[in-house]
Amino acid sequence: MRLSFLIAGVLALGGGVVAWNSMKSGGHSMSQPDTSQIAAGDPIASVQLPDVLSSEATMGEQFFNVKCSACHGINAAGKNGVAPPLIHKTYEPNHHGDEAFYRAALIGVQAHHWRFGNMPPVQGVTRADIKPIITYIREVQRVNGIK
Repeated sequence: MRLSFLIAGVLALGGGVVAWNSMKSGGHSMSQPDTSQIAAGDPIASVQLPDVLSSEATMGEQFFNVKCSACHGINAAGKNGVAPPLIHKTYEPNHHGDEAFYRAALIGVQAHHWRFGNMPPVQGVTRADIKPIITYIREVQRVNGIK
């Protein structure tokens, strides 16, 4: 009997912690920005760039421009009607960790936050290529208040 109360208490406390954490950080913006006034193909997000990128992020920016920017736009600002901005709080590290980026690029991902459709795997990209891309995205996110 005492063990049952202990287990119930731990489960209730765990649920409360999860709810509290999602509320206290402002949560994730799962609502899409209004893009009705943005022309098709134009950037969705306004992105500030760091004054200086690390050497790994500089390499990642180059890889991003070759493999990702056609869909996700210059500086990962997104392209209206094409793909979402990665410089958006939906992709903050505590919601979409680095492994989510690896998986999306390597095996694709089903649409679940945006209405752009499923993302196919990126042809010709390896885990080693993706690592500096993630470093680039995370450095740009931090300058834009996404931590």
